[in-house]
Amino acid sequence: MLIKKPNDIPSSEITPKNSYMSRRSFITGAVAAGAAVAGGSFLRSKFNDGHSTTVEAAGEKLSGIMKSQYSTTETQTSFKDITNYNNYYEFSTDKYGPAGLSKNFKTRPWTVAIEGMVKKPKTLDIDSIMKLAPLEERIYRMRCVEGWSMVIPWVGFPLSNLIKKAEPLPSAKFVAFQTILAPDEMPGQKDNVLQWPYVEGLRMDEAMHPLAILALGLYDEALPNVDGAPVRLVVPWKYGFKGIKAVVKVSFTDKMPPTTWNLMTPNEYGFYSNVNPTVDHPRWSQATERRIGDGLFAPKRKTLMFNGYADQVASLYNGMDLRKNF
Repeated sequence: MLIKKPNDIPSSEITPKNSYMSRRSFITGAVAAGAAVAGGSFLRSKFNDGHSTTVEAAGEKLSGIMKSQYSTTETQTSFKDITNYNNYYEFSTDKYGPAGLSKNFKTRPWTVAIEGMVKKPKTLDIDSIMKLAPLEERIYRMRCVEGWSMVIPWVGFPLSNLIKKAEPLPSAKFVAFQTILAPDEMPGQKDNVLQWPYVEGLRMDEAMHPLAILALGLYDEALPNVDGAPVRLVVPWKYGFKGIKAVVKVSFTDKMPPTTWNLMTPNEYGFYSNVNPTVDHPRWSQATERRIGDGLFAPKRKTLMFNGYADQVASLYNGMDLRKNF
């Protein structure tokens, strides 16, 4: 299956944040009717240390967010670009389509099942998930396999907090994730462009790494539907499609789990999918990338090994052939 090449977004189309929620068409340049991101019931939690966080409806402000030591200092991609230019095939294969098609997606109530090789299988609602750890802002570089990138200020907490809650058995070597199957709300799931529901996976040591997070917001707001609300995975040293959205199941296993894009085209998308400028996609180079927001005529940037996180994660792959295990 062919993946569409991105249309670069001129910097002149970046608008002030007070205009973000009025969606402008990037394709025609005409002003479209603004649509507020779908809402939901308010969720409130309080941590044992007295730290409190209020999780509002998608698009509402979050409070009590701590700054993270892991954040990059690079210029952040605008909220408008992040929420209007997306790969979210559950809604549409067009990058501009999901913003509108996801606005009525229901993210409340929401539960995540924890199962497989664990001592404590359980089902957590979103309130319980919010109580696992204080929220942090993690400003991460994100690299898409198609050749474009963003810098996104995610709000979330380390995935390891959820894993510790489940108490995986020593024999569990991998963590598998599954997104929701809701074709009545996700029109893309009515087509066979991919096998549904979307599934992803990580090796246990990757999942436990402090850079891997569960995101529940961005730009100090609750996660918009178009970006994977109410909870998604973010693994910044891997290509963006590893960051499964709208997660409803986390499973622990001793076998490498199937992943959606690897099932579809295994010669193009490996299980690991680490950002690697020396390993080309069969149909294009991965050596450079276009930063969304840089402007149509801005030069491309050199792609960094492990998306610039080599100092933190390269040791996870010592002794591995990164061309074979791509």
